[in-house]
Amino acid sequence: MTDRNQETERQRSNFVESLADYSRKQQAQRWEGSFSDYLRDIVTADPARAARSSHQYIWDMICWRGVEASKPGGAATHYKLFEDDLFGIDQALERVANYFKAASEGSEVGRRLLLLLGPPSGGKSSLVTLLKRGLEAYSHTDEGALYAIQESPIQESPLLLIPHGKQAEFKDTYGVAIGGELSPFTRALLDGKYDGDFARVPVHRIFIDEAARNAVGTYAPHDPTTADIADLVGSVDLSKVAEYGDEGDPRAWSWSGAVYAGNRGLLEMIEILKVKREFLYLLLTLTQEQLVKVSRFPLIYIDETIVAHTNMAEFRRFLQEKENEALLDRMVIVQVPYTLCYTDEARIYHKLTSTTPSFRQVHLDPHALQVAAVFAILTRLKPSERQDLDLSKKLRIHAHEAVEGISDAEAERIIREQPDEGMDGVSPRFIVNALAGAISQSESKSLTAMEVMLAIKDAIESDARMDAKVKKQWTDFLVTTRKEFYNRWVKEDVHKALFVSFQDEAQELLDKYLDEVEAVLENRKVDDPITGEERDADERFLRSVETKIGISDSGKTSFRQEIVRKALNAYKRGVKFTLAEHARLREAIEQYLFEERRDVLRLVTSRVRADTETMKKISAVEERLVNDYGYDAHSAHEALNYVTTLLAQE
Repeated sequence: MTDRNQETERQRSNFVESLADYSRKQQAQRWEGSFSDYLRDIVTADPARAARSSHQYIWDMICWRGVEASKPGGAATHYKLFEDDLFGIDQALERVANYFKAASEGSEVGRRLLLLLGPPSGGKSSLVTLLKRGLEAYSHTDEGALYAIQESPIQESPLLLIPHGKQAEFKDTYGVAIGGELSPFTRALLDGKYDGDFARVPVHRIFIDEAARNAVGTYAPHDPTTADIADLVGSVDLSKVAEYGDEGDPRAWSWSGAVYAGNRGLLEMIEILKVKREFLYLLLTLTQEQLVKVSRFPLIYIDETIVAHTNMAEFRRFLQEKENEALLDRMVIVQVPYTLCYTDEARIYHKLTSTTPSFRQVHLDPHALQVAAVFAILTRLKPSERQDLDLSKKLRIHAHEAVEGISDAEAERIIREQPDEGMDGVSPRFIVNALAGAISQSESKSLTAMEVMLAIKDAIESDARMDAKVKKQWTDFLVTTRKEFYNRWVKEDVHKALFVSFQDEAQELLDKYLDEVEAVLENRKVDDPITGEERDADERFLRSVETKIGISDSGKTSFRQEIVRKALNAYKRGVKFTLAEHARLREAIEQYLFEERRDVLRLVTSRVRADTETMKKISAVEERLVNDYGYDAHSAHEALNYVTTLLAQE
């Protein structure tokens, strides 16, 4: 047997053992007993945990997964529940988390329906799915242990068994209050089967499970003309009426509605504004009062968090109807926009494509997803109030890159100047569909950034839903993406691959720049490293670097002061000031080096009458692009050809 076969066999054996271990742990977590056992063994150990509401339980789950507090400078709090799946919408995620935090503390927020509002494919459904999966995992932990009356069809809290006359004493004894009433079904069960002896009623530990409809309910609207509210709250089960003889017997009621499935946990309402108004009133009353009214029964107590989502088109229609104002007042609306950071957008594409077999078989060059992301963000941005700030600069600000003339405080103001930004534009699904089309046509099993842009252009032109004006605008955004971003990125890659010592040279140039800047700001001479003599600071050199990124003569002093401050901060932290500390200065120095070597680069990349020695150099550059910069043979060859064309045009 080969080593590879042995390793495969070992992995399979380990997996079988891990499954068996998982099953043993699942069995060990189960618990059953009478209500008296539950009160003595479970509640006494941690009364507050036993009495948690659905909002408190969800907030505890979010905290259990991990929370990193916001840092100075306005960065949003980081919630680990979302970190591997949702990118670039930290502000929206923080607002959602704040809703649960406030509701868990007993504020009025807990009496409101949470509505996620955003464009298609923006992450609303994924956000709710992460909450549901988090609840499922949390319910299997000691901290998240959840118990219910064993025979209840709606997994009711065992504490509801305590009679009203004893609830005040329970609060004095355990320090927590009980809210709510037993359902008609469980009350009939208590009186009939157990003769009112609540101490004997069996209790068991439950595990949240969407598929089993345990503490997670989901409702998706269908044809409004045939939609039945029974899908939410159940109806009479005619097959049981004959058995129990009365339609008003709670045992003859079907407790299969989505509202009951979500009791103790979460109810997801998909495209909520498409449902009938009677559905909305029922849900909002449930959120406000935690009560549901169905025919033949008294009010039924339900403790669940309702999270709904809808798109902008449906929401705008909803706003136009004045009778909906009261409904809106009972909702907490959180906008979930598309991300406006192109690096986060590229992460979304990577996530969406990394699990697809067709994508895994094709190599993407290091900028393929980035150029798609830049294009997507350009379609989502709105013009700035500042006349000197075009969309390219605004895109870089949203990616937290330094832009000449824009302070950190001003950048934050620009980011927040248009709250509705990101609520329209191209969706991730559009981009991924275009990528899939390009891959299906690729014969080389390799996709370059240029091929991605051509695929997007083709998708735009073939989209029958788009009018000519939008097509023209989006095509122009592709041109901007190529000229303002891809051209710079690919030239830098080729330049670095051509000059092996690039990083060392760049650091030496940075050190020289710092020495010259400090001399200028301190109005002192510089020791020339070659002659050993004192000389004036090399202002010509400084300006040749700074002009590469558009630093004006009037703005040079503030730029230099900023660099020195950052260098001083690095020194205080005990670290060396490198190009990684300042994106704009790194760009300037890289371009300076690139300009210095332009003639050499043009000579080496030229394939016109190239001799054997030149061809060897070209092959070496392509090899370094593959080994060090994420290209494959096809994309490296294409990148070098493209840069050659750019140089010929300059």
